[in-house]
Amino acid sequence: MLFQSIQNLVATLDFTSISEERKATLQPLVDFIQTKYADKKEIALNFICTHNSRRSHLSQVWAQAAAAHYNIPQVVCYSGGTEATALFPMAAKTLENAGFQIQMLSEGTNPVYAIKYNQNNHPIICFSKTFDDAFNPQSGFAAILTCSSADQGCPFIAGAEKRIPITFEDPKAFDHTPQQAEKYQERSVQIATELFYVFSQIN
Repeated sequence: MLFQSIQNLVATLDFTSISEERKATLQPLVDFIQTKYADKKEIALNFICTHNSRRSHLSQVWAQAAAAHYNIPQVVCYSGGTEATALFPMAAKTLENAGFQIQMLSEGTNPVYAIKYNQNNHPIICFSKTFDDAFNPQSGFAAILTCSSADQGCPFIAGAEKRIPITFEDPKAFDHTPQQAEKYQERSVQIATELFYVFSQIN
């Protein structure tokens, strides 16, 4: 059971806002999850962006929450970048505003966060890392490219069973502007809507 505040937000997600063209982009991820689910195998999803600082983390956290919401327990979500930087504070704040409980485990230039979406499951450990970091799976996973530069910059991802480009606009363009919070919220809701749609298709 997701925290009530997250459930409240999930109740507002509108799958009809997803275009048919976008659903076609999401379909390979549906197919990957469905096949693994039917075979009762672990479903490892690695969301990859250039800096592993915004979109890949938002995707990782929302996908894990969606798996819990739709009761698909064998899903484990990861994230990584073509380079490591840091989880951008506004991305963490946006998830906190959505109802996730966030604890900073370590500070420094690349802080480590524990992000909880319900009472009983392990928190998601979030920090910036490269996609092939030892923290991430080395084989049998779906590599989901969340930004076009990672998609172009990673023509080959070692160990990935499937490579799925699902790109999102970067809210970074609005950093340190009056629209920053609004644009991060907008992107977070889009990512949540699309990933909850994906998991709603699994049976």
